[in-house]
Amino acid sequence: MLRKITFTLSLLGGLFGLMAGATAADKMTVLLDWFVNPDHATLVIAKEKGFFEAQGLDVELVAPADPNDPPKLVAAGHAELAVSYQPQLHLQVAEGLPLIRVGTLVATPLNSLVVLKDSPIKSIADLKGRKVGYSVGGFEDVILDAMLESHGLSVKDVELINVNFSLSPSLISGQVDAVIGAFRNFELNQMDIVGQPGRAFYVEEEGVPSYDELILVTNKDNVGDEKLPRFLKGLEQATTFLINHPQESWKLFVKAYPDLDDELNRRAWRDTLPRFALRPAALDTGRYRDFAEFLKAKDMIKETGTVSDYAVSVK
Repeated sequence: MLRKITFTLSLLGGLFGLMAGATAADKMTVLLDWFVNPDHATLVIAKEKGFFEAQGLDVELVAPADPNDPPKLVAAGHAELAVSYQPQLHLQVAEGLPLIRVGTLVATPLNSLVVLKDSPIKSIADLKGRKVGYSVGGFEDVILDAMLESHGLSVKDVELINVNFSLSPSLISGQVDAVIGAFRNFELNQMDIVGQPGRAFYVEEEGVPSYDELILVTNKDNVGDEKLPRFLKGLEQATTFLINHPQESWKLFVKAYPDLDDELNRRAWRDTLPRFALRPAALDTGRYRDFAEFLKAKDMIKETGTVSDYAVSVK
């Protein structure tokens, strides 16, 4: 009789364990800012290496049909998280979107102004009277203006040309003399691969306050979601693994996304590694305050606001 009771209890325990296992994984959706690429390496490794799963999370990474949509969809409550950009966050919060930063993926600017390596433009000052291509109006021209201002010029001293997202081709073809908005880990490698190497001027060295390039945003009403600290812990573990084991991580990355196994992405992977936030949840309040003041001085926002209203460290 005792055996039967023990067996029954053991069986029930196993069933309850299976039920608990089946319900333990909380689903989360992360909307990316673009198609999957090495900028998203920490997210991919956290998923493929099982760091999210160890936190009881079933995370889905979704590439957007329109790169402008993810923050808006999160603001509307259609997903828990979106990959976005610190500069974009300031502008969208000023427009009234209920967004708040809860984590950082890439902790340095990737944006840069690029010219051909053999270009006569050796200094920002040499841009006077030149054609400068851009993709996103309303912000890149502000960044460019700040860079020019540190050399006694302004955007009125150059000819701005919208090249859509054809930055490298427009520069290589001679349509423009420089491009603003080029990601230093991609465009420079892309140009070098086709035998037209470029040279970059880094925005944070030319009058623009440093900022977080890629961040994670959520709806303000979602800040108290207990899944967020678990998500960020898994992400931090993935970042540590990625930094310590870059080659093994690359193999996991291209196993998940075989189409990305090419020379451009291998180079971008290498160049992005040192730029990942080692502590994704950590927040540099001063950095956000400084950039808000920069945007206000450039008439991009009316008020700087309080940092805690749009950026927090979730614990």
